[in-house]
Amino acid sequence: MNFNSKNPFLSNKRFSSNAVSKAEEVHQAQIIDYNQEMTLSGTINKTAILFLILCGSAMVTWWMAFNGLNVMLPAIGGAIIGLILVVISAFKPQYSPYLAPGYALFEGLFIGGISAIFEAMYPGIVINAVGATLVTFLVCLGLYKFKIVKVTEQFKSVVVAATLAIATYYLISWLASLIFNFTPVHYGNGMMSIGISVFVIIIAALNLFLDFDLIEKGVQERMPKFMEWYGAMGLIITLVWLYIEFLRLLSKLSSKN
Repeated sequence: MNFNSKNPFLSNKRFSSNAVSKAEEVHQAQIIDYNQEMTLSGTINKTAILFLILCGSAMVTWWMAFNGLNVMLPAIGGAIIGLILVVISAFKPQYSPYLAPGYALFEGLFIGGISAIFEAMYPGIVINAVGATLVTFLVCLGLYKFKIVKVTEQFKSVVVAATLAIATYYLISWLASLIFNFTPVHYGNGMMSIGISVFVIIIAALNLFLDFDLIEKGVQERMPKFMEWYGAMGLIITLVWLYIEFLRLLSKLSSKN
């Protein structure tokens, strides 16, 4: 079973004063208080809100799966709608206060569904994947906070290029498997497949540093309040990606036993 994943927020990974200025011009007549500035505490609070929405939504499809109901439709539908909301937000960050909660809601349906499927196949895998994701997040946060890892322009370029390469590889592999009955090397539980999963997890973790930097720069540059939702959404997207990749890796390791 394969669940391709990537961070679609990548194309708009850093704050831009020009982007914010355009947003202000377009929405100057709407009820958005641009005099309010983005704060770190506000972003943290909104990240917590999105996380709770995500978990609450995931519990719905999780409950459905373990009560014998078909979760494929809400899971796939949630993934598609979540992706659409992310793409819109990437181009229209001023809509993030509305799009971010919507993304968390629909993506939660997807996460709950695939988590239940993996759990049924490999009991105990979900708690291990959650734990691995949490530990990775805390380690990366500590490394960033204490300036052990510094997000330079070169660092950003390498991580963005690697993430794009992964996304391109997943897309091409998926298309090739549909058209030519081709089996991508990241399928199965071979050493090559496991190695690819480990590499993807490392790149996903490095994206956390870009998210931390994005939020910090937004606060420093006194971006509008709606950017708190935008930053929180970007962080949740990366965490979801990281969690899915841990599920994939742990499933490969479990199937070898």
